[in-house]
Amino acid sequence: MSANQQDDVLKLQGGCYCGAVRYIAEGKAVMKGQCHCRECQYISGGAPQMFLLMPREGFRYTQGSPRSFTRSDLEHPVTREFCGECGTHLVTLRKDLPTLVVLKAGPLDDPALYGHPQMAIFTVDKQPFHHVPDGLPSFERMPVR
Repeated sequence: MSANQQDDVLKLQGGCYCGAVRYIAEGKAVMKGQCHCRECQYISGGAPQMFLLMPREGFRYTQGSPRSFTRSDLEHPVTREFCGECGTHLVTLRKDLPTLVVLKAGPLDDPALYGHPQMAIFTVDKQPFHHVPDGLPSFERMPVR
């Protein structure tokens, strides 16, 4: 994995806990955030999700194939892709963001390349044990684009 500091183009590699699914994500991060929504808490085991919005055209799986899950009871569901062997949550795909992939920071080979979040979202669902850094822009739901 490497990060090009000159033009902020990232080349990120990562994969699941058991190594069955691997990916590469290249491009400029559109945004880095932490999501406190209840769905992310379920996926993470209780913590907020740290994520990067990356160009979908620069993302590809290099080993294995993920399984996916989309809830059928929601008006605007997202699709979550994860390893079918170990369950590691890898990415989220949103119909309203067709050119982007929501890449999770945890499965990165070098999570330190994530850096710092630019905002916290869905703080309406934030738990008392979640930490939002002082001064970080925070939104009860999605900020208006």
